[in-house]
Amino acid sequence: MFALFVYIFASVTITNLHKFYLLFHFSMMLWPFCQFAIKTTENPTFQLFYLKLAFVNSPVLTTGWLLFTILLTRQSKFLRRKVLLFLFVPAVLSALGVVINPGGWFVLPLNGGYIQRIYGPIFWFNVTILMIHFAVSLYIIYLTLVSDNAPRVKKQVMHMVRGILVVALFTLIDILLNVVMSRYLPVIPGLASVGVLLSAIIFVIAIHRDKVFDIVTIAHKDIIDTIDHGILVLDDNEIVVEINQSLLPQMNLRIGDRFNMEDILPQEPTPGNIECFLHAYRNRPMERSEVQLLHPIINRHLNIHAAPIMVRGLMVGRIITFQDITELQRLIDETNLHNKILQEHNEALLKIQGELSETNQKLNQMAITDSLTGCYNRHYLTQQLENEVMKNRQHQISFAILLLDIDFFKLVNDNYGHLVGDEVICNTVKVIKQTLRRTDILARYGGEEFIIYLPDTNESQAKILAERIKSSVESNQVIIENTAHSLSITISMGLLSINDFSAEHRLSPKSYLNDLFESVDKALYQAKHEGRNRIISVVR
Repeated sequence: MFALFVYIFASVTITNLHKFYLLFHFSMMLWPFCQFAIKTTENPTFQLFYLKLAFVNSPVLTTGWLLFTILLTRQSKFLRRKVLLFLFVPAVLSALGVVINPGGWFVLPLNGGYIQRIYGPIFWFNVTILMIHFAVSLYIIYLTLVSDNAPRVKKQVMHMVRGILVVALFTLIDILLNVVMSRYLPVIPGLASVGVLLSAIIFVIAIHRDKVFDIVTIAHKDIIDTIDHGILVLDDNEIVVEINQSLLPQMNLRIGDRFNMEDILPQEPTPGNIECFLHAYRNRPMERSEVQLLHPIINRHLNIHAAPIMVRGLMVGRIITFQDITELQRLIDETNLHNKILQEHNEALLKIQGELSETNQKLNQMAITDSLTGCYNRHYLTQQLENEVMKNRQHQISFAILLLDIDFFKLVNDNYGHLVGDEVICNTVKVIKQTLRRTDILARYGGEEFIIYLPDTNESQAKILAERIKSSVESNQVIIENTAHSLSITISMGLLSINDFSAEHRLSPKSYLNDLFESVDKALYQAKHEGRNRIISVVR
């Protein structure tokens, strides 16, 4: 029995379930040991001690068996406090009665010793407790067999039924022959011990053959074998102790082989990332190391991860995982390619957008400027002035409008041609711009006529600026190609200064602006009529 106990302890994974079984197995060992020890001594005191130890152990044995049954069958409802008290308090009382043996109620010696003995009511109370525990165990087993538990659990329970029936049968035969019928039959020693031994053998066979208790180990193995990653477990000497099914077809390795990381990596030329991984793997085993590579032999992208297995701060081995990331790498490459194409498309779209923006700016500029002179056109000036004059009228801000015309421009075209006429217009615009302020607006009104808006300008300021423009144009010399002399022109100007806004509030902006244009146009006409090269000023 002790040899079986050592075998179970050494050969299986120790869980809570194992601990209860080992306690139960140890208790089973005590019964035959005590029965044997009684016959090794003639001292009644020692004989009584071994006898009490055996019968104190019996309720402990059945109690351990009952707990073992509850845990194995997963009938947790029997672990409630009231149920446990009902089952175990009588067993404790029985054990106390055996120890105290008041008035010989448990056992009395015959012939001066306890090899032959007479049992009292505490013995039968003890036997009753044992039978109750056996009956409850059978009831729990019955509930498990008729439930929806997995076939594996039911198979484990059937092993328990065989064991409990064997030990119960031999115990009952022992009581019947050696206690009840002891007056009529000779004593047959060791019946209960044989039952305990046979029961233990049944349990050991089930544990060894069917792995009754190794559910955790089996689950771990099943989980490892169903994982897609290759898993390799090494001891501290780089010896293979575990390899899962996913890795077996890829590597010519068996449990017990020595593993060499260099054998599974590409040899020449060795990329820098592989060299760094090998350096960390060899020289820093306590740290995790990882590498991604394209294996040239199997033509697959792999992620290799090595991690130490630590127990109480000491490294006892390594676990190495091999993840096939070929599909992931393909998706990454496709994504990068798509991103590159999208980036190129975005750059092309941005370039087109920039070109469109530049074109729109040019179109907007063309829409508001005069193509020959580059100054604003009449349409733009009209739009601007509709807003400006209303603001000036609302806030009583003085402003002025200049309308000018190049004198005798038709003669320039007739004598020198239209190209020279265009050059004269452009040169005149250049001179006028140089004399204007930054806030003034110059626009081509039509042909050789130009209009100038002078914001925030009173009558005297407008006259000074008009004289400056007139003098600058008159003193300007236009150089003409293939002509010996330069050309000088003059301009006639109509100046309209607006200082009084009291009579204009009822007019719309467009009507008000047309009225202003009409007034300044009359002033220009008067300047031409009076001989040109002069300024006619009108104040409103």
